[in-house]
Amino acid sequence: MTTAALPLFPPAPPAAAAAEAAIARPRWERPALAGLLLLTAVLMLWDLGSSGYANSFYSAAVQAGSESWKAFFFGSSDAGNSITVDKPPAALWPMMLSVRLFGLGSWQILVPQALMGVGTTAVLYAAVRRQFGPAAGLISGAAFALTPVAALMFRFNNPDALLTLLMTVTVYCVLRALDGAHTRWLVWAGVAVGFAFLTKTLQAFVILPPLAMLYAVCAPTRLRRRLGQLLLSGVAMVVAGGWWVAVVELWPADSRPYIGGSQTNSFLELTLGYNGLGRINGNETGSVGGGARAGGGGGGGGWGETGIDRLFSANIGGQISWLMPAALVLLVAGLVVTWRARRATDSLQSMARAAFLAWGGSLLITVLVFSYMQGIFHEYYTVALAPFVAALVGMGIAVLWEERSGRAALLTLSGTLVLTAVWSYVLLGRATGYLPWLRWTVLVVGVLAAAALPFAARAGRRTVLAVAGLGLAAALAGPFAYCLTTVSTGHTGSIVTAGPAVAGGRGGPGGMMMRAPGGEQLQGGPGGPGGVGGGGVPGGGPAGAPGGAQQTGRAGGTTPPQGTPQGGQGGQGGQGSQGGQGGRVMERFTGPGGGPGGLLGGTKASAEATAALRADADKYTWAAAAIGSQNAASYQLASGEPVMPIGGFNGSDPSPTLAQFQEYVKTGKIHWFLGQSSAQGGGQDGEAQGPTRIGGPGGGTSSAIETWVKANFTATTIGGATFYDLTAPAGGTS
Repeated sequence: MTTAALPLFPPAPPAAAAAEAAIARPRWERPALAGLLLLTAVLMLWDLGSSGYANSFYSAAVQAGSESWKAFFFGSSDAGNSITVDKPPAALWPMMLSVRLFGLGSWQILVPQALMGVGTTAVLYAAVRRQFGPAAGLISGAAFALTPVAALMFRFNNPDALLTLLMTVTVYCVLRALDGAHTRWLVWAGVAVGFAFLTKTLQAFVILPPLAMLYAVCAPTRLRRRLGQLLLSGVAMVVAGGWWVAVVELWPADSRPYIGGSQTNSFLELTLGYNGLGRINGNETGSVGGGARAGGGGGGGGWGETGIDRLFSANIGGQISWLMPAALVLLVAGLVVTWRARRATDSLQSMARAAFLAWGGSLLITVLVFSYMQGIFHEYYTVALAPFVAALVGMGIAVLWEERSGRAALLTLSGTLVLTAVWSYVLLGRATGYLPWLRWTVLVVGVLAAAALPFAARAGRRTVLAVAGLGLAAALAGPFAYCLTTVSTGHTGSIVTAGPAVAGGRGGPGGMMMRAPGGEQLQGGPGGPGGVGGGGVPGGGPAGAPGGAQQTGRAGGTTPPQGTPQGGQGGQGGQGSQGGQGGRVMERFTGPGGGPGGLLGGTKASAEATAALRADADKYTWAAAAIGSQNAASYQLASGEPVMPIGGFNGSDPSPTLAQFQEYVKTGKIHWFLGQSSAQGGGQDGEAQGPTRIGGPGGGTSSAIETWVKANFTATTIGGATFYDLTAPAGGTS
């Protein structure tokens, strides 16, 4: 690579000249970086409270951990420590600490996630800037912050925010280790992976093969030392991620909460099964539908078709793929340019090549896993790809800009810009009625800038910079619009997506069902057994959940009061919710009377029901018990009292058993049982579907408990919900 023609992208010196690098920083770098981080913070924090408690499943666990250190350590769903969430607790810990310090509320839960988004942008900038200069770092940081799924998930309380930050830190540490074969940095990379494992288990290991191979082959030291360093990094990873696992596995099972998501009360089983290999092959015992299902076309069962085009499909493409074609092209171009350097002769060029291999390898292996995994797959998982795509875009532009004196580099840049503009045109066209002027503007401006770039390069610095800036703006305009739509809309429930509603979506269980006010279908998946707003998922799927199905992708209308999870209102079984632009509405189905809501989203607890739960709550370990974590979470967050989630998230975990539940009732540890409504909405048009049950792979424990309660206790209606007083058995016996 030549450096004479590179005033905008001065390469950062290697680590040995760190002091000189600080002196050589251009005057505009620090203000530009501060501006990038400030704008990222504004994007992540804007109207953050509109999402209320976001995913009440995790918010309830945060509330529990803020009151009980035991619940804090294990990640329990309730302060009574009956069962944990179905993930390790690392992602919950920052939120729990925030709530302990500042009290329970939407902002207190979600601000740590937003700050992780700012942190990821900063780490990504630092990683790219080190080899490719400040402008490349700024482009990468901006591309990441303007990725729609990133704007969504760093404003939400799922584990994916912390996972993405830690995976970005991992790549950064590996690159620092490569620059001089530093053992310390490789050990820190292992620590980051270990904590990523405590965030979302085996997904943390997806990027390990390309990174480990890269270090083993390219680190500038002898092979024996390289292997020894990798071994030390592996030990650090096991210690950082294994200490909690060891404590949980060694802790007596009868004095800790049940491991949610497992069928044998084992975290190792959860890791290897439901959260591990089951995600790859679809055999997820205890999941929605109880494992792989037929009807998914390409093999994804109810979670959408698999295949190399999966991440470019209707509903997923708008989340992450705006710059993915460009990233792939720039990865190839960057490797071609940097491959001329030998590992030991040109440190700067070899480190640039290593950076392309690290970010590119991480992108490719994650794309392959996401494209072909047959188990549970949600659109928001793709946030893990955002830093890899953004890094490759910034680095690729820097390398080709440096080589712009050559015709091939300029044509590659122009072609990449045309490809990006055309793909943005396609993605914007999938959202019916969504900013039609923007679609054509992006296409026309992008193509014109690409056509002018080769000629502008001969017209002087200002002209070429203006044309390049115009092209970059066109490339980022589409995802920026999606981000603005995302941050201006509240998101609640378990399945959330960024941007407006799109046509022909797939990827969710049976596809997301969206309808316009007139009733026409806007979005539907490839069929399959049930779906959100569709026919019903066996074993406790969305339409088979108590209260019927509820699409909870975007909260609509007004924001629920703080402390009140959003859901169905009493007597509003087919309530509409804002979904996208142009007056489009995404239907939400909830049970009548404000009763238990559903598998994927909770319900709104009435004031009367909340008061009943709080009455004499100090006398009981659990103020109530409800089937399914989302239902229990709604009442727990509204009342502030522990509510036992029978069966965990899917209602299918054998926790507690019928005998255990009967013992809890006998010893007076549970006050109320929250029953399921006998006339639940849940069909495509919100029609009554009759009684529903959650049971399935867990052995029908939840159904057995409900049957026993109904046979021995009297139902009463409080605030539109069915309550059973477990302290007053019918006939005086139980």
